[in-house]
Amino acid sequence: MNREMYFVSKHRGGVVMKLRNRWSISMFLLVFVGMSGLIPGSQQNAMAKDEFIYIALTAPITGDYAEYGNNFKKSVEMGMDLINQNGGILGKQLKVIVGDSKGDPKESSTLAQKFISDDKIVAEIGDFTSTCCLAAQPIYDQVGMVQLSPTSSHPDFAKGSKYSFGIIGTQAGEGPFMALMTNELGFKKVAVLYVNNDWGIVTNKYYSNALKEYGIEVVDREFYFDGERDFTAVLTKLKNSNPDMLFIASMYNDGALINKQREKLGWDVPVLGPGSLYSPKLIELGGEAVEGLYTTVVFHPKNPKPEIQAFVSEFVKRYETTPNMFAAVAFDAINLLADAIERAGSTDREAIREAIAATKDFPGVTGKITFTEVGDVMKEYTRVQVKNGEFQVYLPDAK
Repeated sequence: MNREMYFVSKHRGGVVMKLRNRWSISMFLLVFVGMSGLIPGSQQNAMAKDEFIYIALTAPITGDYAEYGNNFKKSVEMGMDLINQNGGILGKQLKVIVGDSKGDPKESSTLAQKFISDDKIVAEIGDFTSTCCLAAQPIYDQVGMVQLSPTSSHPDFAKGSKYSFGIIGTQAGEGPFMALMTNELGFKKVAVLYVNNDWGIVTNKYYSNALKEYGIEVVDREFYFDGERDFTAVLTKLKNSNPDMLFIASMYNDGALINKQREKLGWDVPVLGPGSLYSPKLIELGGEAVEGLYTTVVFHPKNPKPEIQAFVSEFVKRYETTPNMFAAVAFDAINLLADAIERAGSTDREAIREAIAATKDFPGVTGKITFTEVGDVMKEYTRVQVKNGEFQVYLPDAK
């Protein structure tokens, strides 16, 4: 939908900027410019009695993954606040209804039943884990409500329903990238430890299979169950396989504990894992045990791009903490959804789905978003390492 809109910059002395393209409100929120004269959507929606557009958020607000879920909540609320300050969407204000899944697939399913039964909710953002997303998926699918997950990276998630979309990329992309990192770092024998759930299983699969391209051997592979806290026995077994490197597919809380117990065993080995480990909490909980750990990100707060620094600055101002990758993808999710509603010109659930599916090069803070036919995106990954108690970007050695 081509539009001509006029925006007034609040940061450049009130200079009027004239913009001619299909990008909507969301792009300009990323650089925090104010709008004057947002063109309203359909008259039918504008005349509706309710002054709000309701969006559900499903996330682990409490429980083991609460740090991730609260980053979701902060970014979604911040994104909505910025949109509402600038006139809202279709002449209405956005409002979030938050559901705490606790990281439990049963809770996620229960929330899905609640949300689909509420006619005023037009779409859902969430959940955090692939397992929770997959559990709730059939429920959203049966009524045709968009399920937009900021973080589900299971390759079967988006293709499981025409109403499911993921914006962080999948393990089909991250797995081979981590295998490339392993080769760049010169490791030839790898031990693998992964959490035994939907996400952990496919993370192990795509990473391990991609290692074959480089002639890298998996000398031992073990799994653990959600909720386990004693990793001594499994780490001892992996240590005895004498690998060059340990790969762990876990969340930050498990990752910190695994590394502390590895250190206690006196096992000094390089560690690599997926972007699920990228959290200040990993360093806070793991301390010296996670120093030197390698991982990947689709967002880094020190990226100098203006839109990224604007997002970081606003987040820090509001919450007095630096946003991580999970805050960034949640911010992209709410802005993308608002953009889709604006382009649809309607709050009809099916119309919103069609607008999201048609998204091309949406300018998010985690990179441009274009959905594939099944509702996935391809991401560019950045290499990071924990050095001197912080995540630092590094470049591979020149060959």
